[in-house]
Amino acid sequence: MGLRDGDGWVACDCGHPHWGLYGAAGLLLVRRDTVPPLVLLQLRAAWTHGGGTWALPGGALDSHEDPISAAAREAFEEAGITAEKFEVKGIFSDDHGNWRYDTVIAHTYGDAGAHDANMESDAVRWVRLPDVIGYPLHPGLAASWGALHGHVRDTLA
Repeated sequence: MGLRDGDGWVACDCGHPHWGLYGAAGLLLVRRDTVPPLVLLQLRAAWTHGGGTWALPGGALDSHEDPISAAAREAFEEAGITAEKFEVKGIFSDDHGNWRYDTVIAHTYGDAGAHDANMESDAVRWVRLPDVIGYPLHPGLAASWGALHGHVRDTLA
């Protein structure tokens, strides 16, 4: 098992293709120093899966990673955010049987140095929580946003 061995497509039990042989994870970063709190979205580059849509920094888990370490690695690779810049508050799982996407919900104060850090990102943007649904979202995020939004609000209480 290699260091980066999670890349690849999987057909989930629901019959849909997903990226990540061992599942996938992303970071939903909530900025707490603003009123109202803001969340970080990433505009996926046109050539990527779901390109041209807004999503969370994230990607495939490798065999040796847990969701938090994978989400932190992906957030650094795609948006320049280091794990020291956020505090994990919870995990929301979108479970498809043999494949799962774990959204790591974390809080930060300040912009966490977020920027489009590699060629998978065309832009990053801080967005008000109620405005997220108005963006053209990656299909996976769009499908889970209703439930995920509630979990994010719970971390703000």
